[in-house]
Amino acid sequence: MIRQAETMLRDNPVLGQLLRFGIAGGISTLIYSAVYLPLTTWVWPGPRAVYAVPFAFAVAVTAGFFLHSRWSFKGHGSRDPGAVQQIKFVAVQASGVGLNALVTWVGTALLGYPAWAPLLPAVLIATIFTFILNRWLVFA
Repeated sequence: MIRQAETMLRDNPVLGQLLRFGIAGGISTLIYSAVYLPLTTWVWPGPRAVYAVPFAFAVAVTAGFFLHSRWSFKGHGSRDPGAVQQIKFVAVQASGVGLNALVTWVGTALLGYPAWAPLLPAVLIATIFTFILNRWLVFA
């Protein structure tokens, strides 16, 4: 079964990238949550939870760049010289955080859910969106 999985991943590099992206994204999500949840508990509770998003994003995106550039998309495409790739990565992640903030705001401010409730849908939507952009724009 392990050999079969190895063959499948070797024959389909996008599937391998998606799997690595998911693992790295899971690690980034844990980092994001470790910053977001305490801030929404003690600093910005309730409808002000959206204020915690940029702080959690800044920490998670830093870790995410290293995880994705050195592991998720290792060996894929070419690397832009200098800071071009990092700028593209931050721009893609910023669009993801915008989606994340929107879902968080709708869930907490408009629908009145607790701060943790929009976390999973926000992360899932942003993850799918940023994988597509990272694969074809940042690490192409």
